Amino acid sequence: MSGNNKMNVDSNEAEAKLKIISPSSDESCSTFSISEEDHTLANALRYMIMKNPKVEYCGYSIPHPTEAKVNIRVQTTEGTTAVEAMNKGLDDLIELCEHILVEYNEKLDLKNYKYDEGVFDTENKS
Repeated sequence: MSGNNKMNVDSNEAEAKLKIISPSSDESCSTFSISEEDHTLANALRYMIMKNPKVEYCGYSIPHPTEAKVNIRVQTTEGTTAVEAMNKGLDDLIELCEHILVEYNEKLDLKNYKYDEGVFDTENKS
């Protein structure tokens, strides 16, 4: 891996949130494991990684429904590594989430709420 990678992979695997589980001599493909996550993060991250034109393939799996972890496989073209693609995907997803939060808070601050009568009624009026 190149020395300029941002990804911190903890040497204590019991505490690492993100691990490379199948490193190879070919830096263009790696499988990453993210602990304590599920489809919510995995599908969004897969989507953001696949938006990168330097990525040939990105897919994820959940090894077993009782395990709270996700495995993400990334394969890139020449000129970038799987670690760089993962970092870019994570950065892009963070940026998107921050943008959504800013937009949401701006709309919320307008206090322009609309209430559709009957939408939240719990009684059956039939």
